[in-house]
Amino acid sequence: MIRLSTAEANFAADFASLVDARRESDSDVTRDVSAILARVRAEGDAALRDYTQRFDGHDLDAGGWSVPLGDCADAFDRLEPDLRSALELAASRIRAYHEKQRPDDTAFTDDAGVRLGARWRAVDAAGIYVPGGRAAYPSTLLMNAIPAKVAGVERLVVVTPTPKGFINPLVLAAAHLAGADEVWRIGGAQAVGALAWGTERIARVDVVTGPGNAWVAEAKRQVYGVVGIDMVAGPSEIVVVADGANDPEWIAADLLSQAEHDVTTQSILFTDDCRFADAVAAAVERQLGGLATGETARIAWERSGAIILVRDLDEAMPLVDALAPEHVEIAVDDPQPLFDRLRHAGSAFLGRHTPEAIGDYVAGPNHVLPTGRRARFASGLGVTDFMKRTSFLHLDAAALDKLGPATVALATAEGLPAHAQSVALRLQGRR
Repeated sequence: MIRLSTAEANFAADFASLVDARRESDSDVTRDVSAILARVRAEGDAALRDYTQRFDGHDLDAGGWSVPLGDCADAFDRLEPDLRSALELAASRIRAYHEKQRPDDTAFTDDAGVRLGARWRAVDAAGIYVPGGRAAYPSTLLMNAIPAKVAGVERLVVVTPTPKGFINPLVLAAAHLAGADEVWRIGGAQAVGALAWGTERIARVDVVTGPGNAWVAEAKRQVYGVVGIDMVAGPSEIVVVADGANDPEWIAADLLSQAEHDVTTQSILFTDDCRFADAVAAAVERQLGGLATGETARIAWERSGAIILVRDLDEAMPLVDALAPEHVEIAVDDPQPLFDRLRHAGSAFLGRHTPEAIGDYVAGPNHVLPTGRRARFASGLGVTDFMKRTSFLHLDAAALDKLGPATVALATAEGLPAHAQSVALRLQGRR
């Protein structure tokens, strides 16, 4: 774990190293993914059959290619009441939040008499990748599928790997609750390829979203342009800005809530209280010993964790912006002034009683967020990721008379005579 202080002479260089540190896997997966995608595109179901047997130990022909929707409904019905209620609460809040993101169509007539505007429509089909196996991520399915349904996507396809044929019933229950139309028992880069190009069994989609390992992320990057994607996500990250009035155990738990995801996760604390920094470091060490995920969290904390001492919390905010992190907690009594200064973050959690974990499950905003400093230019997953905007124009003869001459002049200047002629002929025809 790194300890830095803005009062130190070499802080700028040390902090720059922290910002620029590469946490993605060092494995070069580009070539392997390219080969997998090429084979799926060429061979379709045969490639899926082979890769699923090889990587997941599952025989698709014997164990089934897809999950009947009735099985998803049964999985939901069999949930323990408390868990079912929690899943329903999460779904309802996610849906309510994202319904407010739906954009309105626009239309107006300007001073030249031109009617113009924009119309929003959902894509026809979306594919959701959900990590599979014994680790269950029903929250991920809800966060990806519900915005798609709110957008109006008619065909929602879920793909999830089933190692040794196992598929977690929580994922099936979430698929039912979110309104999935198809659930396929395939994963990895090959599943992304199937969604992008289609196979004999699986029809292609228009947008692919959802998290995965390095191979899945690279596959999404390579198929972008054939389909839309949400983002190329990297390791998770959390930044906590906290004063000394916080309970150090709370803040330590917040830092570890992300560290337990993966050994490449980054957890960083900014504080203006040296004794509080020491107390949080000690609390992290205590809590690591009792976590079932402690081995993973310890590696992440020791490799990429940091505690940064600042003169005051105002000084922390430009440093947070430089990191442009996935998650930012501002744990103070009045977080709004600090939040007002924040420019770059995937999602912010304000106050002492707003742990990031609430956002992962039931708060409502999406937990699919930009990582790796991409919050400088990207946003979390939302309804418009499953929609596209079509602009429109409607000119009558009088409007063309007003705009046509300038269009002819510009097209001629650019050396595009056919452009100019398509307008000039209409103008000449009325003279």
